[in-house]
Amino acid sequence: MNVKRFSAKTSRDALVMVRQSLGDDAVVLSTKPCAEGVEVLAMAPDSMQHIERIAAPAAKPSAKTAPAAKPALRGPVTPVDEVQRDVEQLAMSTLSFQDYVRERMLKRREAALKAETPAVDRVEPELSPLQAKLTARMSAPAEAPAVPVAQAAQAVLRQTPVLREEIAAAPEPAVPSLADVAAENAQRARRAADDATAARREQEMMNELRSMKGLIEERFGALAFMEKLQRQPGQARLTQKLLDCGFSPALIRKLAESLSPETPDESAWAAGVLERNLMTGESEAALEDQGGVYALVGSTGVGKTTSTAKLAAAFATKYGAANLGLVTLDAYRVGAHEQLRTYGRILGVPVHTAHDRASLEDLLDLLSAKKMVLIDTAGMAQRDSRTRELLDMLGHRAIQKLVVINAAQQGETIEDVLISYRASLARGVILSKMDEAVKLAPALDALIRHKLKVVGVANGQRVPEDWHRLSSHALVHRALRPVAGTAYKMDASDMNLIFAAPQVRGAGLHA
Repeated sequence: MNVKRFSAKTSRDALVMVRQSLGDDAVVLSTKPCAEGVEVLAMAPDSMQHIERIAAPAAKPSAKTAPAAKPALRGPVTPVDEVQRDVEQLAMSTLSFQDYVRERMLKRREAALKAETPAVDRVEPELSPLQAKLTARMSAPAEAPAVPVAQAAQAVLRQTPVLREEIAAAPEPAVPSLADVAAENAQRARRAADDATAARREQEMMNELRSMKGLIEERFGALAFMEKLQRQPGQARLTQKLLDCGFSPALIRKLAESLSPETPDESAWAAGVLERNLMTGESEAALEDQGGVYALVGSTGVGKTTSTAKLAAAFATKYGAANLGLVTLDAYRVGAHEQLRTYGRILGVPVHTAHDRASLEDLLDLLSAKKMVLIDTAGMAQRDSRTRELLDMLGHRAIQKLVVINAAQQGETIEDVLISYRASLARGVILSKMDEAVKLAPALDALIRHKLKVVGVANGQRVPEDWHRLSSHALVHRALRPVAGTAYKMDASDMNLIFAAPQVRGAGLHA
């Protein structure tokens, strides 16, 4: 008998090794755990057949070992009894059959020894209960055929025993070390930094592309406009003249686009368009005739106090000082209110001082019987944080604001002042210091684009002689007056530098 031992991690692997070595009909004798996992003892099927051939003669009763048959006490063997015996033999478990095979091997060796050494008296070894049971089953009467038992045993052996696989314990999760955690955090930080760098580079690339697109659009627009000017010489002449006067490229572009090639005199046509778009109070009654409460606001040094004195003098000349009220809010500068008090003493009008909104409202109630009340405010830069506080202080519903603009300032500064002092909500604009302005076009340009009304003009320091109401024709004619050649005069070749800037829509001109 050739018995082999197979060791594997699981019983399934061991059975695979058994089938590969001994075939599908191999006989598994035992399974048990070992250091490698599972140990299986198996033998070839021909060895089992050899055991069956040896066991078959031993199953027959002998005169020495088995008692004599008693046919009188036993009935005939029926097929039902044969089937019952086969069922009982098949009922043995795999382990019982393995014990049975071991017992038969031992008995075969013992029989061989007894045959070689004949002895009259033999001492039978003491059998265990399981051995006695198996021996009794194998020592059945001769009438029971041995063929069904052998076939049943062979069928049981051919059934591969189902071996319970050992359940491998789940490995415990490994606890990461501090070095592993630090390495993982560093790797995450590197990935985040790489992502941030990639996003930043992508954003920079998109910004560069947008800038390049805007530059290309601006250049092509400038080239198209310059080409149009070359095709229409009238537009080129008008553009150069308006640039020399100081008008903004946005307004000039709008005028040039509206100019017809058949226009005989482009300068006269442009003057007419500017006059129709510049609003003045010449068609209305003068401020001193209308009366009301007016607050003059504006940036530092534009002439608010002087303009207040001029307007007060013009009113007092017509209606008397008794119907005039003067209030000053200029408490920031040292002696600032003394200038208005001096004018008040000349006119015979007392000057009141208000420090906050509550005192100003009390003064307005006190002067409610006056036909005209003029409020002089402190001069503040348009970007000063106190400008908002001043405008809130003048938020009374009876107060009408007049924005005083220095006509000699740059166009960008004038536009910034108009926006900061909310000129769109004011009653109108007073142009001061016209006698100091070399170019009046920047101021008129801002007033046209913001659609503001000119209610008064101050062109000197004399009170009240230098207070005027000019028409739009007079103002535009003053702005279009040619200026002597200076370093700021532009040549025709410099026009492309101006019109290379992006176009600004919404000048609001109507021809």
